[in-house]
Amino acid sequence: MLAVLRDRVYRRLFTAQVIALVGTGLATVALGLLAYDLAGADAGSVLGTALAVKMVAYVGIAPLVGAVADRLPRRALMVGADLTRAGVACTLPFVDQVWQVYVLVFLLQSASAAFTPTFQSVIPDVLPQERDYTRALSMSRLAYDLESLLSPALAAALLTVIGYSWLFTGTVVGFLGSAALVVSTALPKRAAAPTHRPTRATAGLRLFLSVPPLRALLALNLAVAAASAMVTVNSVVYVRDVLGLSASVVPLALGAYGAGSMVVALALPRLLDRGADRPVMLRGALLMTVVFAGLGAITASGNGSWRLVALLVLWAAFGAACSAVLTPAGRLVRRSAPAGERTAAFAAQFSLSHGCWLLTYPLAGWLGAEAGLLTAVVVLGALALAASLLAVRLWRVPSAAVEHEHHDLHAGHPHLANAVAVRAGWRHRHGYAADGLHPLTSA
Repeated sequence: MLAVLRDRVYRRLFTAQVIALVGTGLATVALGLLAYDLAGADAGSVLGTALAVKMVAYVGIAPLVGAVADRLPRRALMVGADLTRAGVACTLPFVDQVWQVYVLVFLLQSASAAFTPTFQSVIPDVLPQERDYTRALSMSRLAYDLESLLSPALAAALLTVIGYSWLFTGTVVGFLGSAALVVSTALPKRAAAPTHRPTRATAGLRLFLSVPPLRALLALNLAVAAASAMVTVNSVVYVRDVLGLSASVVPLALGAYGAGSMVVALALPRLLDRGADRPVMLRGALLMTVVFAGLGAITASGNGSWRLVALLVLWAAFGAACSAVLTPAGRLVRRSAPAGERTAAFAAQFSLSHGCWLLTYPLAGWLGAEAGLLTAVVVLGALALAASLLAVRLWRVPSAAVEHEHHDLHAGHPHLANAVAVRAGWRHRHGYAADGLHPLTSA
């Protein structure tokens, strides 16, 4: 899998991603301590609101960026986003009002909403071979998981010798380092965006609604959000209240989730070399419903030392299931979107997936606090089950060729792979590949 790092351009971009992730991780820890200084016992509500602000920025800004990104220099866009994030991070140590935290978090995450989809759309051009691109997706998943494990440990080590405000300096260095690596990298030319289509913020969403596998991906995003919200929001509640253990066990539980995700990310390249995305992603989603059932059993049981081991196993299974869905998602978006519209498609995936988290994060927290953890497990488990079954229904693979009519097929459309352009209104027949996408076979 590490062979993809031999590509000089990808190696620089991946390093930029890792450095920026570490900087973001340090900022997360520092923001928590800053919130406590500003709000004391109400720090949790401050951080919860900041998280909601972050999701609103992701959901609202990414489609706007996707609408214009294909007409802007990608390197300049990413460097500008990094410099904006560094500038915001420079001001965080001087915050003395809670509302200032919310404003700066919105600006910081708006820049991230510009950087991340653009970065994701560049990688398929850097690594055009699907085998290499699949390994790059696994590398990216590993980077996210390792950051969630290592950044808190690094922050804890730094806090033994410096004050938390200095952690924001590490954030600034991370974003500046990312900008330096991107600006020193010659990115490949991208395919031109179709000139006959107007640029709209809804272009990526319309693509998602028109391609069956992408419609299924919308449902899969909701299943992932239900599972990850339960882990992120309620891990501390399970460890402290349900199991009656010390706070030091919370990182162990979160680490189990990350470990499960990393194991699957490491295994997926070889698995996807031999098979299609569809069975992997759908089975991952259905596994989440099984894990929710096991979690319900732990929640309803009285006591027993076995429950800690069971919780760690279930958290690892949640991580594995989420990774099975999220890691191949980039392949699905890449295949479904014409080359000139990839940034809009990745922006739509970024926005829609975070929109699901915007729903499930407060749902997991509110239900757990007001109605009890068992109710939260039942509701989120039912949501994951419904989303998974909907994905199975939407992502069907017909066994026979299907005759239908296309309007407005254009150069670069995925249905025109290895074929000449088809005039609007022509009827044609083609078979479906194992992933549900269908290259033109006859017209």
